[in-house]
Amino acid sequence: MSAFLTEQDLSLTVPAQDKLGELFSQVDDNVRGVRLFASPGGCSGVNFGMTFTDSVNDNDGVLDVGEFKVIVDDGTLPYLRGVKIDFVDQGDGNAGFVFNNLPTMGGGCSTCGSAGGCG
Repeated sequence: MSAFLTEQDLSLTVPAQDKLGELFSQVDDNVRGVRLFASPGGCSGVNFGMTFTDSVNDNDGVLDVGEFKVIVDDGTLPYLRGVKIDFVDQGDGNAGFVFNNLPTMGGGCSTCGSAGGCG
């Protein structure tokens, strides 16, 4: 059974919620949420990403944001606990999601958004 997450576990700014809501309006109805994941990479050894998902697994934590759900598996959650996700659009075509408050994983300087990567 999946666990419910709170905003102390993970949060999204209003711009991030708005952008994800906009993106959700463009995907199939069978999409259950957006999955946050960690993968090897970056100078600290961990990169983060997001993808749409149509499944919620027993080992997932779920943050209900209203229009959509944010889903994080129990292996990724420790890396993201306390993170605030923002959407930044600088108006120059360079827009994207930013993971703020990432814990330092050892090595790196926490400035490039890859969990303490070099910037």
